[in-house]
Amino acid sequence: MTPSLPRRLATTILGWAIALTFFLPIGWMVLASFKTEVDAIAAPSLFFSPTLENYVAVHERAPYVHAAANSVYLSLGGTALALLLGIPAAYRLAFFPTRHTRTLLVWMISTRMLPAAGVLVPMYLLFNWTRLLDTHAGLIGMYALMNLPILIWLLYSFFRDIPTDILDAARIDGASAREELRHILLPLALPGVASASLLSIVLCWNEAFWSLNLTTTDAAPLTTFIASFSAPEGLFWAKLSAASTLAIAPILVIGWLSQRHLVRGLTFGAVK
Repeated sequence: MTPSLPRRLATTILGWAIALTFFLPIGWMVLASFKTEVDAIAAPSLFFSPTLENYVAVHERAPYVHAAANSVYLSLGGTALALLLGIPAAYRLAFFPTRHTRTLLVWMISTRMLPAAGVLVPMYLLFNWTRLLDTHAGLIGMYALMNLPILIWLLYSFFRDIPTDILDAARIDGASAREELRHILLPLALPGVASASLLSIVLCWNEAFWSLNLTTTDAAPLTTFIASFSAPEGLFWAKLSAASTLAIAPILVIGWLSQRHLVRGLTFGAVK
């Protein structure tokens, strides 16, 4: 049944309103990055004399390239480690379930509800004892463990949508579990694995709590780079906006270019 014209019009207006609501803070931030500090704290206006002095000041004050390289390295490393651990776990849960499988999945996702501040002290002491403070290895491990429950849930749902008859045929032909996973399961679930990987990269890129508390300079990503523009004498809105724009620009571009593949992967197996 085709929706009526008023209903379609109302849906379109509502969609645009929601989109603009989400875009407004980003648009304001980008505009503020081209303003002077005086214009940035004044009433919002589209009429001003743009300047690049904030971006120049950002590059002179903090090592953006170093922080961006750390973000790339940590996001890819954390995602790769999470996939390395999550794919076998999701495979085992999806194709060899027990009566405790559902309970285990609920427990895993419930760990994401734990406030990070509640375990900050023991994690800091553990990192200090193992000499992982301000290291890439330490943050990669933290990012992987942080995103592992979500990845396992997503991969589990993707694997469950694959017909078991295909895997049964492979087992009859003598395929081992490793061959079954590598040559059959992963190629069939590739859209889902790709979308889970993109989601993990975004979550790693945007993570701020652990990067602020477990790094200082060597392994500091872009979230720490942004926080460095909060000075004791106050917030410099224009410079902070410039730093934030530089930090989110790469992930926004990646998200925009891969949105079709992300949606395709997240809806993988939805239509039979």
